[in-house]
Amino acid sequence: MIPVVAAVIRKGDTFLLARRPLRKRHGGLWEFPGGKVAEGEGETAALARELQEELGVRLLRSREVEAAIRDPGSPFEIRFRSAEIEGTPRALEHVELRWVTRTEALALELAPSDRRFLESLNAPNHPAKDCETLDPEAEP
Repeated sequence: MIPVVAAVIRKGDTFLLARRPLRKRHGGLWEFPGGKVAEGEGETAALARELQEELGVRLLRSREVEAAIRDPGSPFEIRFRSAEIEGTPRALEHVELRWVTRTEALALELAPSDRRFLESLNAPNHPAKDCETLDPEAEP
């Protein structure tokens, strides 16, 4: 299993979604931004790195994993983490970015794990953890 971190960035009642490049797995589908955790890299550090590379923003705070969902037909496990950022997101690696409500998001063509995560948000047992400040350098 290969861990992948996905940033759940909220602004009011909207989420930031990114449309994947056509040349990649799930090309053209919408997702929460993020990427693979490198060998020896902590999840918070990976999230900070991916947000800088993909969106040109700085990670300020992150929560524990809200959900971990296996990507069908691949060795990837997507770990969704709420994130607070500094800066204005830009599509540096994606085709497009959009702020959307949950309902609007569910109407888009989403990557399978991202759809399952969004559908789980109304579930009564969905975790709601307080946001904590995390130091990306603190994790091994």
